Formats: sequence, structure tokens, C-alpha cells
Amino acid sequence: MTTTPGKPDRQLAAIREFREQVAASVLPLDLPSTAAAKENRAALLRQLDDYVIPRLSSIDAPILAVIGGSTGAGKSTLVNSLLKREVSRAGVIRPTTTSPVLIHHPADAHWFTDQRVLPELARVTGDAAAADSEGTVRLVTSDDLPAGMALLDAPDIDSVVAANRGLSRQLLAASDLWLFVTTAARYADAVPWDLLRQASDRGTAVAIVLNRVPPEVMGEVRPHLVEMLRDQGLGTAPVFPIPETTLTDAGLIPEADIARLRSWLVDLAQDASAREVVVRQTLSGALASLDTRSEELISASRAQLRVTADLVDAADRSYAAALRRIEEGMSDGALLRGEVLARWQDFVGTGEFFKKVESGVSRLRDRLTGALTGKASQPADVGEALQVGVAQLIEANADAAAAEVARAWRALPAGSELIAAQPGLAASDKDLSTRVDAAVRAWQGEVLDVVRSEGQDRRTNARVAAYGVNGIGLFLMLVAFAHTGGLMGAEVGIAGGTAVLAQRVLEAIFGDQAVRTMAAKARSALLEHTERLIGEERDRYLDAVGAKTIPTEQTDRLSRALDAVQAAS
Repeated sequence: MTTTPGKPDRQLAAIREFREQVAASVLPLDLPSTAAAKENRAALLRQLDDYVIPRLSSIDAPILAVIGGSTGAGKSTLVNSLLKREVSRAGVIRPTTTSPVLIHHPADAHWFTDQRVLPELARVTGDAAAADSEGTVRLVTSDDLPAGMALLDAPDIDSVVAANRGLSRQLLAASDLWLFVTTAARYADAVPWDLLRQASDRGTAVAIVLNRVPPEVMGEVRPHLVEMLRDQGLGTAPVFPIPETTLTDAGLIPEADIARLRSWLVDLAQDASAREVVVRQTLSGALASLDTRSEELISASRAQLRVTADLVDAADRSYAAALRRIEEGMSDGALLRGEVLARWQDFVGTGEFFKKVESGVSRLRDRLTGALTGKASQPADVGEALQVGVAQLIEANADAAAAEVARAWRALPAGSELIAAQPGLAASDKDLSTRVDAAVRAWQGEVLDVVRSEGQDRRTNARVAAYGVNGIGLFLMLVAFAHTGGLMGAEVGIAGGTAVLAQRVLEAIFGDQAVRTMAAKARSALLEHTERLIGEERDRYLDAVGAKTIPTEQTDRLSRALDAVQAAS
């Protein structure tokens, strides 16, 4: 990607839209790649805010040259010497420069007093001691610096203070030109070369000041440095050696030793074509770097979407399986065994009763009549056992699903962190039992409503009254749980015939087709309650993931914005 100063406003508009999409992007999950991607996003925003947008907005603004380098390289002394007075503190106490100092010609003041560049830093003026505070840039005017160029004295790139190291790198990314200061003793250090390689990769304009070189090794050190620069793709970077010398009484480098550097800076400031070359080189490199940095952010966004999709899928699969198991348990006759069967047998009688189904209808009516007058077990006992059985079926499968999700999440990236943040996700909701009981009781009430609705005509109503609404409702519940694959009690003989007699009674009252319809309604109503309960349990996990899910359109918006930048360049 390349650019030329004076490009139409559409390039700047595309960059600004791209910047908004980068700023709006989020990476909420703690994945292995997230930390690096977040750092890259922050660096990308700073480069856009500190350099790319300001430079495109003001292509004719003075060149900003950042003076950077390692601790003790003599940056501040060099700046003071170029300006022939102390504007930046120099000394043996480290770090010396803790907040940046921006020096410009008085005629260029309007370019730097506003927030055009380095918008995060407040502007201050005054002496170094008063103005050296965090989050500021100190502005200094100097007639000894030609109009068209500004110098920015940055903190050490290897400062013992982490904030200073970060600020130094931010300032380097905000400049048109790196004036990199090193010494004969430290020119091969790893830290500066890591930054110089980045400059080479991004096409940033660089000049090297080789400071404090003993005269006797000048012929050896300078060629070696030039060779190293050439190996890193910086073979065209000018090198300005400054011999080791005695400073003047004012603490400045003798003029003769910096004359060549001063002349180069003055010529660059006064030559519009030379300035344009530097700006074009660095701006083009910065724009080209957007591709790689953006792809890293887009890739990280896609990784977030993949992980959240896996987390959601694990919850969906576990609770879908739980719902299937519950449906099977409601139709395979299991609910009609055990306590329900015992209560039912106690209610209607045992032995020969099941062998005489036809005569049993009248006997069952007698048992119901006796129950209503206190002469036999109440039908409520059977209903209570059924209610407990249904509730246990739902809770057991919900608990199993919660355990399955927790196990699956702990095996997925970020899943353990989500469970650690919300320990309740390791099991079913603490209120599940209460909600299940309420739902099953509500369903039993709905079954009675179905009975009342079907028994509205006079003849049917009389038959229902002979057994009681509660008794008929109980029969309907039993028949609903004996329904398998379209067949019902009499056709499959579930649990030794538990529901056979109940079905015969219902058919005698309502008719065969009506019983089928009523049983389907009853079972459908219970499944609706069950689906809601299971859905609420699953939603706890979906909500936890949702709070950490990036917008699905984030990657597309970033990609489209980057494409627009490329098309406009």
C-alpha cells in the first residue's frame, strides 16, 4: 500500500472509518492469543491517532523527528547542543527524561499547540523541573531550529520505568523520522535493534547518531554499524558519528563535532522536496503496516467467535440431550413404575383386578366413590407420587446436563475462566427444584382444565362427575405417560397395565379419539413446561458466553474498512 501527499479526502475518510472500527472492536475472552492481540490493537490505534491521521490531515506540517535511544546514550545532551542551550535535562541520574520535550520554531507553534499530534498528552510549557510530569509533552520554542522541522526528545527505550519504555515506543511510532542515538559501547545492544528492525519492516525513515566514539576506534566501529544497518535493510540510513570529547562549560558538545548533523537537519527542514521524500517514505510504511496489524486483529476476532461458538455448542448439545432423555422417560413407562405403580395398585386394588379389565371399570368407579367418602386411598396419593417422579426425572437430567457442560467447558479455551467467574455454572441453578415443582403442579392443573373442557356437555359431564375431575385428571396423566410412538396404554401394556384401566375409563367417558387428543394435549403441555425449564438452565450458560461474545459483524466491518483504505490509497 502506498500513498502520495495530496491524495483526495476519501483516503483520510477511509482511514478515519477504519480507525472507528478498530476502536469499536473488542476481545473479551482470555485466549492464548488475546494479550498480544490487545497490545497490537492499542498500538494500532495509537499509530492512527498519533501519526497516520494527523499526517494525512496536515500533509504540509513540519517534519517531526523523534530523538530516541538507550539509557545513557546522550540524547538530551545532543538536543541541548543542537539548540545551543539547555531545553532537556541531562545528567547521570536515570531516567533523566521522564516526559517528552517537543522543540519547534516559533513560526510552527500552531502545528503543535493543539491536539493534532499526540492527542493523549497534555501540552505544558515552562522549565523542565516544573513541567516534567506524567501524561504531558513540554513545548519549547527555539530560533536555532529551522522552521519546517520539530525535534522530540523521548524517554529511554530501555528505561527502568515501564511507562517510559511504552511512551518512548509510542513517540517513535508518531514521528516522520527516527533520529536514533547510540554509543560506541552499546550500538550492538538487542533492544535498539529490535526497534530498528521494526522501522525497517515498516519503511520508517531513520538516521543514526553514533555518539561518544573514541577516536582510536572510529575507523572500526562506524563501518561495523553501517554493515549491521545494511543487513537489516537500513543501508540508506545516514550515520553521524560524534567523537568522544570534553563538553563545553555549558555542558554542550563542541560545535565542530555536531556541525555535520546540524547541517543535515537544516537542509532537510528547508528543502520541501526532501521533506516530502521523508514523509512519503514513513507514511507509506505506516499505511502498509495496517495490513499486517489489521489481519492480526481480524484473526483474533475470528478466534473469539470460534471459541464462543464451541462454548455455546457444548451447552446446546448437553441440554438438547437432557431434553431428549426427559421425553423418553415420559413415554417409556418408567414413570409408571415404582412408587406410582404402588400407589395406583393400592388405590384400585391388585390381583384379579387387572385380569378383569371390563368389569374393572365399574369397580374402579366404586373405588373412586369410596375415595371421595374416605373409604379408600385418595387419588391425590397417586398424583403426588406422579408429581415427584416427573420432578425427579427433570431435575436428574438437568443436573447431568450441567455437569456435562462444566466438564466440556473446562476442556475448552476460556471455559474454565467463565466457570471460575461464575461458580454456579458448575451445577444446576440453586432454585431449579422449586421451579420444577411449581411447573409440574401447574401442569397438573392444566390437565384438570383439559378434563373440564372436554366434559362440558351434559352426558359427559355426568360421567366425569361419577369419577370426579381429580380422578379423571389422574387417569389422563397416566395415559399421557404410556404414549409411545403413537400408541397408548392398551396397545403397549406399560408397567403391567398401570394405564390400561385408566384408558378404558377415559374411552368409556369421552371416546377413543377424544382420549388420544386429550393425552396428546396433556403430554404436549408438560413438554412445554419442560422445554422452558431446560431452556432456562441452558440460558445461564448462553448468557455467560453472551457477555463475552464479540459482535458477529465485527470481523466483516474490520475487513470492509481495511479494504476501503486499500482502495483509497
